[in-house]
Amino acid sequence: MNLKDFEKKQQEKNLSANTIRTYVFALRQYRNQFHEISKKNLRAYKIWLIENFKPKTVNLRLRALNVYLESIGRADLKLTFIKVQQKMFLENVISEADYTYFKKCLKKDNEMFCYFVIRFLAATGARISELVQIKVEHVKIGYLDLYSKGGKLRRIYIPKNLKDEALDYFINKSQLSGFIFINKYGKQITTRGIAILLKKFAKKYGINPSVVYPHSFRHRFAKSFLDRCNDIAFLADLMGHESIETTRIYLRKTSTEQREIIDRIVNW
Repeated sequence: MNLKDFEKKQQEKNLSANTIRTYVFALRQYRNQFHEISKKNLRAYKIWLIENFKPKTVNLRLRALNVYLESIGRADLKLTFIKVQQKMFLENVISEADYTYFKKCLKKDNEMFCYFVIRFLAATGARISELVQIKVEHVKIGYLDLYSKGGKLRRIYIPKNLKDEALDYFINKSQLSGFIFINKYGKQITTRGIAILLKKFAKKYGINPSVVYPHSFRHRFAKSFLDRCNDIAFLADLMGHESIETTRIYLRKTSTEQREIIDRIVNW
C-alpha cells in the first residue's frame, strides 16, 4: 500500500488532520531507512526511535506503524509500546492568577483577538486545532460538534458568559458569520501563528513564557473545572479523552502548587 492510499484510508476513518499527518510522517520516516517491512527492520526502527526521541514521541511513531501494519494485513508484526513514566506533578501550566491577570491586561489594551483566544481555550478546553474551527455560528448556538479519533462525536460547549461577551464583540465589528480567528488576510489563522502571538504578549506583560502556550490553557480548563466540579468522568468527556486514566493527571498538583503546600505546612 502506497502512502497516498494509506492516507486516504485514514481520512475515511474521520481521523484528525494532525493525526493523519503524524501517521504519514512516521511511515515515510521508516521507508527512508528501510526498503521493506520485516520483523528485523521494525525492531531496528524501534531501537533507533528510542535512542533519538522522547518516550511519547516513540509511542506515537510506533502507533502509526501499527496502524499501517493492520491496514496491510500484517498485524502479527505490530510493535509493543514503551513505558512512559508519568510525573507525579503537572509542569508548565498557567496558574489561575496568571490567567486572570493575562485576560485583564489584554482587555485593558484592547487586544481583543488574543483575549478571546485565551478565553475560548481556557473556558472550553478546546485543542488549538479545534479552536481555529470555531465559527460565529457555533458561538450563537453555544457549542461546536466535532468527530474525534475513531469517529466519536465530541461536543465543545461555549459557556453562556463567554458566548454573550463574544457575540457582543462580533456584532460591534459587524462579523455575523464565519471563522472567528482569522489573520489579516481574512483566512483561518494557523496554530503556529497563535502560539507566536501568545509568547509575544506573555513577554510584554511579564508572564513566564514557558507557561503560555495553547495547550497550557486547555490544562487550565481541566484544573479549574475539577476545582469547581469534582466529576472526572464528565471532564474526560469534555476533554475528548478515550480513557479516564488520561484525565486523572489533572487530579495532581502542579510543581508550583506542591512547593507552596510544602513551604506552608512543613515546619518540623
